[in-house]
Formats: sequence, structure tokens, C-alpha cells
Amino acid sequence: MIEELALEAAAHWGGNPVRLLRNRENAVFEMRLPSGERAALRLHRQGYQPDAAIRSELWWCAALAEKGVRVPAALPARDGQFLVTLSNGRAASVIEWIEGDALGEGGVPFATPLPQLLDQHHALGQLVRKLHDVTQGLTLPADFERPRWDLDGLTGETPFWGRFWEHPAASEAQRATLVRARAALRERLAPLNTVQLVHADVLRENVLVQGNSVCLIDFDDSGWGFPLYDLGTTMSQNLNEPARVEIRAALMAGYGTTDTDLVDTMTLARTCASVGWMMPRLEANDPVHARHIARAVGWAEQLAL
Repeated sequence: MIEELALEAAAHWGGNPVRLLRNRENAVFEMRLPSGERAALRLHRQGYQPDAAIRSELWWCAALAEKGVRVPAALPARDGQFLVTLSNGRAASVIEWIEGDALGEGGVPFATPLPQLLDQHHALGQLVRKLHDVTQGLTLPADFERPRWDLDGLTGETPFWGRFWEHPAASEAQRATLVRARAALRERLAPLNTVQLVHADVLRENVLVQGNSVCLIDFDDSGWGFPLYDLGTTMSQNLNEPARVEIRAALMAGYGTTDTDLVDTMTLARTCASVGWMMPRLEANDPVHARHIARAVGWAEQLAL
């Protein structure tokens, strides 16, 4: 079924889907354009982002790419539209192909030599900072719409990814820690008055590298949030790395911040949000539940919550 939809979608660009790359929030296919060039075809998950929000994401990525930020630009279909609706109501878009290998894989220790790994994270910090700075200078369309990763989007009564502190797989003690973590996050984030557009999913899988040059892909979860949430998201995958402190320092130096406490707080925010993300998406017996709960609880405990 997904392959049939890919064929239908690719026809709007005159292309041909080659292979399924991943199927998470979006189903992403490698596609060949009529020119022979590669592109990434995305079949957007129904019910996750409204069409207006997807169009806003595509506009933002195009604007960033035009300003020299290393992100993939959206490619128009034959009718000039960036977003098309398929026969089953699912939306599809195409973005340019970016060469490179993923920085890493979540849950798998880095094999990259430490000096190169630190250079890559320094470059990543620089890229995230450039993305933030360029975005601040853009004039957004009047109908621009993206989700919110602000105080309530992360810790309110109805967080964007769900009430993480109520995860049914968590033990009573773990839920108590998650409740404390939520309260601490609300207290620490409430005074922050800087909310801007952030990528919100700067994971290893979404960072493509060529040597020490990096590119950021997958803006599906991008929205209004705290700037250092992007660094916290990156660090959420590095909590068990032997060089965690050095990686954090390189990332922060690239970005241009010295606020370690806030980066650690944003790391907690992301680990907690990820617990909420799993609840409606994974089978109840999926072992990822336990791992993500343990990660959030362990980091909360390390921060003495």
C-alpha cells in the first residue's frame, strides 16, 4: 500500500520512487527526478501535522536554504505546489537530496574517533546557531503555522507529545520522578521569555555529515520553542557516551553558549517529551518504552530531582 502511494505521489513530480528509507512520522522514499537527480519523497503521516503547518515547514526550509543554511530545500511539483494531496487524503512533498552519512544512530555508541566527533559536534552547534539567527531575520508569512515546544507544549496539561508522567509502563517510583521532573521543568522554563522557531529534532539520524561538514534534515517536528532545546535534543542521545561532557562542550562552543545548566534542563525536557511520544505510537510490549523511561528518570535523578 505504501509503495502504491509513493508511485502516485512521485507522478506529481514526474519522478520514480526507488526505495523506502524510513517509515516513522513520515514515510520517506529515495526518488529519481526526470533529470536523473535524486530527491527525497515524503508521505506525511495523516493526523499529525495539518497541511498549513507542513506548507509552513516547506516555506521555512526553502527560505533557510536560500540564505545558505545547510538544510534541504523543498522542490515544487509539476503544478508549482510544494504540497500535494493523494487519493487517500495523505499529503506528499519532495525535498532535495543531501549527500552524507548520518552522524550516528540513537542507542548505538559512537565509533567515530573522538577528535573528529568533537569537530562534528562543534560544526553542528554552529549550524544550529546559524539556523536560529537566519530565522530571526525572516519575515514569516501571515498564515505561518507550526506546533509549540514552549512551556505548555513541553509540560502543560496537554503537551504536544503527551502526558509523559502518566506513561502506563512506568513504575510507581518512576512516575513519581517524572512528576517531579515536570514540576522542576515548569519552574525552570517559566522565566524564559525567548521562544523562536527551532528544529526540535536535532538527533543523530537527522544530521548528515561529510567529513566535518554537517547538514540538518527532517523538519517535521520543527516549531516554536526555546533555542537551547535544540542542543538538549542532541544531548539526549549522548547521556551514556563516555565523552558526554566533551561532546556537550563542543556543541555549546559551536553554538556560542556557556549555560550548561540550561542545556542540561533542555536535555531533561527532551528525554521526558520522548516518553510521551512513545505512548500512542509503539506497541505496549515494545522494549523502547522501558529504555526511554529509564533514560528520563536516570537523567532527572542525576540532576537531583
